[in-house]
Amino acid sequence: MFWNLIATVFCGLGAAGIALGIRALTRNKAPKWIIPVFAGAGMLGYLIQGEYTWFELKQSQLPEEAVIVDTESEAIFWRPWTMVAPYVTAFSTVDTQSIRRSGENSQVVHFTLYRFEQKVTDAVSHRVHIMHCGKRDLVPLGSDGKPRIDNMKRLEVSDKLYQTVCQ
Repeated sequence: MFWNLIATVFCGLGAAGIALGIRALTRNKAPKWIIPVFAGAGMLGYLIQGEYTWFELKQSQLPEEAVIVDTESEAIFWRPWTMVAPYVTAFSTVDTQSIRRSGENSQVVHFTLYRFEQKVTDAVSHRVHIMHCGKRDLVPLGSDGKPRIDNMKRLEVSDKLYQTVCQ
């Protein structure tokens, strides 16, 4: 976060420098207010660029055994540009090396599901899940290692999570 702040300030200073160059080229006939406008636009542009490239950056940092099974995009009211072009704010991955079957021909599979969220600082959480591939039932395990039946949900056959874990 500290380096993002430093980069944002430098983008603002660079854009303000461009505005100063424009004023010098026009022999100070360009209005003075373009300097803070350029500085603000430079900082805002850097932050928006960071939001839209976050998913690709995180995706490139994942190991080969991580498979992305879900992405979430949302339009945020106080960021009006997202109403036109929403960006990925969160995604979930399955560690394919963590997939274990309970027995040889068992339909019950254990795996770890990771969730990445773009916030002020990146948030990563993980949880072990159990899935019955025959019934497509997904159950998370609690911190005590017991299944949380109250959070059980049934997945569709076309769900990427089901396809990754069971096939």
